[in-house]
Amino acid sequence: MINIGLLGCGTVGGGVIKLLAKNQSTITTKTGSVITVKKVMEKDKDKCLQLGLDENIVTDKFEDILDDDTIDIVVELIGGLEPAYTFITAAMEKGKHVVTANKDLIAVKGKELFATALANNVDFYFEASVAGGIPIIYPLKQSLAANQIEEIIGILNGTTNYILTQMSQEGRDYSEVLREAQEMGYAESDPSADVGGLDAARKLAILSSIAFNSRVTLDDVYVEGITAITPRDIQYARELGYVIKLLAIAKEIDGQIQARVHPAFIPFNHPLAYVNGVFNAVFLRGDAVGEVMHYGRGAGEMPTASAVVGDIIEVARNMAFNTNTRIGCTCYEDKEILPITELCAQYYVRMTVTDRPGVLAGIAGVFGNHEVSIDTVIQKGSRDGKAELILITHLVKEKSLQESLAVLRGMDIVSDINNVVRLEGVSRA
Repeated sequence: MINIGLLGCGTVGGGVIKLLAKNQSTITTKTGSVITVKKVMEKDKDKCLQLGLDENIVTDKFEDILDDDTIDIVVELIGGLEPAYTFITAAMEKGKHVVTANKDLIAVKGKELFATALANNVDFYFEASVAGGIPIIYPLKQSLAANQIEEIIGILNGTTNYILTQMSQEGRDYSEVLREAQEMGYAESDPSADVGGLDAARKLAILSSIAFNSRVTLDDVYVEGITAITPRDIQYARELGYVIKLLAIAKEIDGQIQARVHPAFIPFNHPLAYVNGVFNAVFLRGDAVGEVMHYGRGAGEMPTASAVVGDIIEVARNMAFNTNTRIGCTCYEDKEILPITELCAQYYVRMTVTDRPGVLAGIAGVFGNHEVSIDTVIQKGSRDGKAELILITHLVKEKSLQESLAVLRGMDIVSDINNVVRLEGVSRA
C-alpha cells in the first residue's frame, strides 16, 4: 500500500480523489500497489466530506501529514509560493516524494526544489503545472531527450484563448467577452494573471528550462497581455491571412534563449491557428523529430487531475522498483537571455494619421531612417480628415521599430499609434 498526503481539496484536489477512486482497479494493476489517500489538509472540511472522505483523515495542520511516517507521497495542490514552498521542502527533507501542479512555485523556485529533491533522494514531479491534462513535461524530459529543441510555441492559457476565439468568431469587444467568460467560470473574478499573460509566462519559464537545459525564471520572460486587442485588429488580421493568439514563445538562437509571451498574428495555415476556445496546445520543433504538436484541455478538474495522478502512478512504480527512471533537473547550462529589444520579427502596425498628400512618404521616411522596411501598406477610409494606416513590416529588430514609433508619436501628422502586434510562424521561404 502507498499512502498519499493531499494538500488542498479544491477543484483539482477533488478531481484527484475522484480519479483515484474511479480507476482504482486499473491504477492498482499498473502500480502493483493500492494507492490510498491517508490524510487531506483542507480548511473547509465540508469539501472533503462531500467527496465521501472520512472526516478523521481531514486536518488543517500540515504537521499531521509531515509527521506521519506512513505517508509516502505528498501531493501539493494549494498553489502560490507560500506556504507551498515551505511545505514541499519540509516534505522532501522528511524523505517524502512530492507531486505538484504549482506552476507559480516552479517558475520561481524550481532550482531550489530540484536541489532539495536530489539531496534527499526523492522524486519531484510536476506534469500538471503546464497545460493541464496535456502531456508535455514527460515528453520533453524523456521521449524527446535525444533532440536539441529549437523552439516552443504554445497557447498555454485557456481564458485568453477563449476570449480571442469569441472576439474573432463573433466580432465582440474584449470587455464583453471577458464578462461572459467570468460568468461561465472560464475566467477568475480577478483575471489579470490570465489576460495580462503572467499565467502563460510562468508555464513558458518551466518549458524553456527543460527544453534548453538552462534555468529560465518568470523574470526572464517578456510579458504582454491581450487587453489592447480590438475587433478591428482581428478583422484586419483576417483580411491579411492571419488569426491573433496569445502565444508563449521560446527559442534558442546562437546559444542564447529568447522567451516571450504576447499576442501575435499567425497565418491561417499554422497548426496553432485552429486551436480555439479553452483548449491549449504546445507546438515544438526538434532537430531530429521535426515539428510536433500536443493538443488538449489545459485546465479543469479532471484533465489536471489526470496529469497529477499520472505522476503519482509513476512515483509509485519507482518506489516499487527502488528507482527513478525520469531525468531530473536538466539545467546544467547557463545560457544568456536575449532581451526583447534584440528580437527580429515582422510587425503589424495600425495608426491613425492625417489624410493629406505626403503623409505616407513622411512616415515611410521615418521608418527608413531606422532601417524599418515596409512589406504591406493598406489605407482604410477617411473621416474628419483622418485615415487609418495598416502596415506590415519586413523582418526588423524590435529596438529599431520602437525607436521609429517613438519619432512618429511626436509628429503632428500621426494622431495615434493604435496597436502594434508581432507576427509569428510566418514561412521565410
